[in-house]
Formats: sequence, C-alpha cells, structure tokens
Amino acid sequence: MSDNLSLTQLANALGAELRLAPGVDAEYVISGLSTLQDAGPEQLTFLANPNYRRFLKTTSAGAVLVTAEFVEETPVSALCVDNPYLAFARASALFNTAPTIEAGIHPSAVVHPDAEVASSASIAAGAVIEAFAKIGPRASVGANCFVGEGSTLGEGSCLYAGAILHHGCQVGRDVIIHSHAVIGADGFGFALHQREWIKIYQLGGVLVGDEVEIGANTCVDRGALGDTVIGRGVKIDNLVQIAHNVQIGDYSAIAACTGIAGSAVIGKHCALGGSSRIAGHVTIADGCQVTANTFVTKSIDKPGIYSGALPFADSQSWRRNAVRFGQLDKVARRVKDLEKQLKALSLDRDK
Repeated sequence: MSDNLSLTQLANALGAELRLAPGVDAEYVISGLSTLQDAGPEQLTFLANPNYRRFLKTTSAGAVLVTAEFVEETPVSALCVDNPYLAFARASALFNTAPTIEAGIHPSAVVHPDAEVASSASIAAGAVIEAFAKIGPRASVGANCFVGEGSTLGEGSCLYAGAILHHGCQVGRDVIIHSHAVIGADGFGFALHQREWIKIYQLGGVLVGDEVEIGANTCVDRGALGDTVIGRGVKIDNLVQIAHNVQIGDYSAIAACTGIAGSAVIGKHCALGGSSRIAGHVTIADGCQVTANTFVTKSIDKPGIYSGALPFADSQSWRRNAVRFGQLDKVARRVKDLEKQLKALSLDRDK
C-alpha cells in the first residue's frame, strides 16, 4: 500500500506505456483513484467501457488508464495498457486504504491453550479461537470472530469482524471472508417421520481453496457426510446461500442473492448472475454463464450462456409448461413451415 506514487512508478508497476501531457513531469504524483467524471488532478482513473468515452475529453484526472485507441483523445497524461480494467484492479491494490494489521493477540481475545496461532498472525478484540484450531502466518482474525475446534485459517487469510468459521473447516491461503459470513453451519437436512422432522446431523466440513473471497452475510453449509468444497480463486458475493455438499470449481464467480441447493456441482470458470437459483444435485459444466434470476432445474453439459425462469403455478402444471417452453422453438419452426406450405397451396389455386 502506498499513499503517493509518481507517474513513472505507476507505469512500471502496471506495465504501462506512459504518455505525458504537455508540461507534465514524469515524477508527477498520484495519490488515489476515482472515476472519469469525478477524478481530480492527483487521481488516476480509467476508460474500459466505450459508453463512458464522452467523459474522457473533460476529465480532470492526473492520468488515465486507456488502450492505444484512445491515447490521442486523452487530454491529460495517459497510461497505455491492453486492458484498462485489469490495470485499474491492480492499481487499486497500490492505493488500498484498509488499515494495516498488527501481529499479536488482543488481551480480550479468548484463545484455547491447544490452539496454534502463528507469531505473525493477528487476533483482534473479542475473537474466540477454540481447541486444535490453527491460525497461519500473517492471518488475521477480526473483532468478535469465531474459529471453531479443529478449523484452519491459512497463511495470509483474513476473517473480517464478526465472521464465523465453525468446527472442522479448512480455509486455504490468502482467503478473504467478510463480516458476518458463516462457514460450516449445519446443512438443511431433515427426515420426515410421522409428520415430524428428524434432524440429520451434518458430519462433513467445508474446504475453501486458496485465494477465495466470500462476501458479507454469505453462508456456506458444511457437508452432510463428505465436505462442501469451494475451489481455488472462487469469488462469492454478499448474501449467497451455498448448501451442504455443493462443489464449486476453480475461478468461478457467484453474484449476490444466489442460492445453490444441496449437492449441486458448479464447474470451473463459471459465472452465476445475481439471484440465480441452482437446484439440488444438478451439474453445471465448466465455462458456463448463468444470467441473473435464472432458475437452473437440470444439469448443463455444455459451456455457454443460459437464461430463463418461469412464473410459479401448481407443480403439475408448472412441469408441463416447463417442458412445453423447451419445445417452443420447434413449434415455431413447424408453424413457419406450415405457413409456407399454405401460401404455396394458395398460389397454386390462384393459377
């Protein structure tokens, strides 16, 4: 993290070609980031979406991240890159405003004698670390967090204030879990017996791979028998529900308010739009994109972009309608063919 960087330092850090505006020195200092519309003379901004091109000519920014196509249009200094949005993401790390974490255990934290806490880890006020838990080097456990018995928080990982990591859960390296997320709560498992629900105790855990980010108030339930698995590099937004024994492949992304039912398998490099719903036991192939509010009720075996939802009805009617909806394209083609045949017959009669 740095408060001030010169244009030269920024160009070197981002692998950018620096094009200075007239009268501007390469040591000109940038102290923060902002949008094209709002950036001031000491801030860096970017143009990634051509829809915002109209703001480029009037920007007051100190410098703009642009592709070569827009360098000549940039009225201020330009940092020329192939992917401005990616460069902006990397620049955000250089100006990160998060407070520095200091190693050590706060006097009000409760750490069981049988827990292992690395000397470079940070345990904040009110945190509870139970027996046989392991907190890795440079890991951070925020205020009022809970780490259950036998769980692991890997090197460089962070639990923000109020996050919960229940017993028997393993979190990898460089993971971020935001406030009030709950990892390892019981999955929703009950057996119906004589009009009563009998609890099925959830005996598995949760495995979270390296470089995962889990948003605030998201819940990842523990497995009923095996583990719920979140792959490497997965990014999960706020308010997402991931049920027991779900598996999410590496580098997939899941937007807010999505619900994934038990034992669903999401492939690698998938993207689930906001409020999408994934039924239990379905499998989604690698490389699929599910758009917002889509309800996936059966497995998807080919990569692609998928959309759609139907209004509710009584279950029997809904199932029939869902089948018919899938047949609409064929029906439309048949109708079109019939129209052509009728038109041909009409022309023959006119002759």
